[in-house]
Amino acid sequence: MSARLLVLSPPRWPGLVLLLLLLRAAPGPRPGAAFYLPGLAPVNFCEEDKKSDECKAEIELFVNRLDSVESVLPYEYTAFDFCQASEGKRPSENLGQVLFGERIEPSPYKFTFNKEETCKLVCTKTYHTEKAEDKQKLEFLKKSMLLNYQHHWIVDNMPVTWCYDVEDGQRFCNPGFPIGCYITDKGHAKDACVINSEFHERDTFYIFNHVDIKIYYHVVETGSMGARLVAAKLEPKSFKHTHIDKPDCSGPPMDISNKASGEIKIAYTYSVSFQEDAQEEFGWKLVHGDIFRPPRKGMLLSVFLGSGTQILIMTFVTLFFACLGFLSPANRGALMTCAVVLWVLLGTPAGYVAARFYKSFGGEKWKTNVLLTSFLCPGIVFADFFIMNLILWGEGSSAAIPFGTLVAILALWFCISVPLTFIGAYFGFKKNAIEHPVRTNQIPRQIPEQSFYTKPLPGIIMGGILPFGCIFIQLFFILNSIWSHQMYYMFGFLFLVFIILVITCSEATILLCYFHLCAEDYHWQWRSFLTSGFTAVYFLIYAIHYFFSKLQITGTASTILYFGYTMIMVLIFFLFTGTIGFFACFWFVTKIYSVVKVD
Repeated sequence: MSARLLVLSPPRWPGLVLLLLLLRAAPGPRPGAAFYLPGLAPVNFCEEDKKSDECKAEIELFVNRLDSVESVLPYEYTAFDFCQASEGKRPSENLGQVLFGERIEPSPYKFTFNKEETCKLVCTKTYHTEKAEDKQKLEFLKKSMLLNYQHHWIVDNMPVTWCYDVEDGQRFCNPGFPIGCYITDKGHAKDACVINSEFHERDTFYIFNHVDIKIYYHVVETGSMGARLVAAKLEPKSFKHTHIDKPDCSGPPMDISNKASGEIKIAYTYSVSFQEDAQEEFGWKLVHGDIFRPPRKGMLLSVFLGSGTQILIMTFVTLFFACLGFLSPANRGALMTCAVVLWVLLGTPAGYVAARFYKSFGGEKWKTNVLLTSFLCPGIVFADFFIMNLILWGEGSSAAIPFGTLVAILALWFCISVPLTFIGAYFGFKKNAIEHPVRTNQIPRQIPEQSFYTKPLPGIIMGGILPFGCIFIQLFFILNSIWSHQMYYMFGFLFLVFIILVITCSEATILLCYFHLCAEDYHWQWRSFLTSGFTAVYFLIYAIHYFFSKLQITGTASTILYFGYTMIMVLIFFLFTGTIGFFACFWFVTKIYSVVKVD
């Protein structure tokens, strides 16, 4: 199915855009055997001599209601005295279209695929100002031009767009075009009258009675199925045809003085042309040669991914067992015991993931990578935990872990977890580097200047809001169970929240990743990790709020202990969510660039 360019404002439902993009990227059967949702099946077009039941030659143009930004009253096309279709079936409208006042009707504009027409006459309208009926029609037409009413035409279920240049060298595309425009009695050009210097007569209306239509198409890959339309554009023009019966689309514009009298004739014409759409690369496609360029600090990112994978699997298995009832709250300490044992035994996937991505980043210091995966993040957690334990010892608290238990934990770490990490890294480095669907250019592409919302920091800050919104209610109960000594038993609901968190982190990161790629910024690796990982910063902010609003903790030692243990949770949550975001974005990028055809 061909992709079609929408020219309205940014999509209101980015999730739908994302779904369609992924469906486009997904491998599937040949076009003729593809499955399409009702109303979305594409139409194939052929030349007149090649048409068949599966390939049409006639292209129908439909007209919708006319509306204006200066009025809330839309009108049907038939309410105006334009050229009407002699025959044609009116398309069925759903309830939503009727409620919003849309009225789609057939038009007299008929085209044959790949057959060009130049200045073809559609009809001629004649008005005698002395006749009341004609005068009323003409006044209604003038009023519509004064209020800048817009046509809305449809070809193959696509809006026919009018594109024109605006200031700063930009080009704006509008899914409609005006009936005409007006020059005031003081000589000021209103609305579309500014586009043509020939529109200069005072107190005069200029009607756009001619359109140059250009239809873009691309040939279906199989070749035997014809072509599919991908866009339709037009340029409205105004001509006072010298020979109305045989118009040549030349001469001065079609003006209607506000004080005109007598007979007024308006000839409506059109020209149509067809162009082979070259499928020019734009947006995210332009960076295909840089999308898999190794990131800066690839060593650190791969280590974070390894540790994050270890935490992700540990969390999933622990909550799954708790959900099934194996880790009952009545069995005190079972949850923590299960988590620690799983973390120790999951050194292999941590080493494997870190090694695989470090190798794909072009890294060669494999010994450093293995050592950092084994000791960096676990070492930070243990150092924080040891300092907190020293404070507990100093305060004489029963929560202080005995020295023998600390030695046992270190033994589990050094004697089991570290060797397993080395084993995983061995298999990770032994395998070939991850094969990417596109090649990386030798010279990096220059990234254009970014707008505020596509810069790294705003995107990262926004990315963590939605995932945090999924967990902050459960976070209150979890913190209560830790610091207010209340029992937590809603593990089934917590497991559901965990799944929702994974999905939300993935969707938010993929969406922001897509926006940045469309802005031609291909530095997605760290950004995807930090976008999702920034949820941990909101976790920290909430923990600070909880400390001051819900707890009555006093004393320096207790305050240090609270924030010391909170920092451990924040680091674990950062690695956990950041890894989810990276893997989701990595899958998304690999998927969409696997369908890009590169010479």
